[in-house]
Amino acid sequence: MRITVLTGSPHRKGTSALLAERFIAGAEDAGHEVFRFDAAFEEVHPCLSCGRCRIAGERCVHRDAMDRLMPNLLAADLVVFATPLYYFGMPAPLKAVVDRFYSVHYVLTKNRKRAVLLVTAADGHEEAVAPLRSHYQRILSYLSWEDAGVVAALGCSSRGSLERTRYPEQAYQLGRCC
Repeated sequence: MRITVLTGSPHRKGTSALLAERFIAGAEDAGHEVFRFDAAFEEVHPCLSCGRCRIAGERCVHRDAMDRLMPNLLAADLVVFATPLYYFGMPAPLKAVVDRFYSVHYVLTKNRKRAVLLVTAADGHEEAVAPLRSHYQRILSYLSWEDAGVVAALGCSSRGSLERTRYPEQAYQLGRCC
């Protein structure tokens, strides 16, 4: 299986990076092919809604890191969103990537994909991640993708606090069984 992991955190060794690392380890141990795209460390321009891609049928006007991501995204059987919770949603770099799905929307909906959400939050209450979960579910519904699982690491404000929980193992196991 081909897996594309999209991360949103600007912290290379942060909490959501740990969940992504553990998921990837599990997926690779199971023999899956994994491509990781760290949105916060890539040049990704925001969608301009210019219509060139969908109305004119041409490729996106931007030449940026999405050119490297798109073939992997389109070929993926499973797409993983690994993100910290930023003000009840995903960080801007990851949102910019998701917004650029617009340019290949019809291709993304043609082949039924599955998706995983890995989210970390300092807040320990489930309602804090509810808006992000809802956004994730709407993305999947819009693309006709299937939810393959969620690991919501609540109450984890640092990598150290996350390492002392069961969440990294849950991410690993989810990677193995996807």
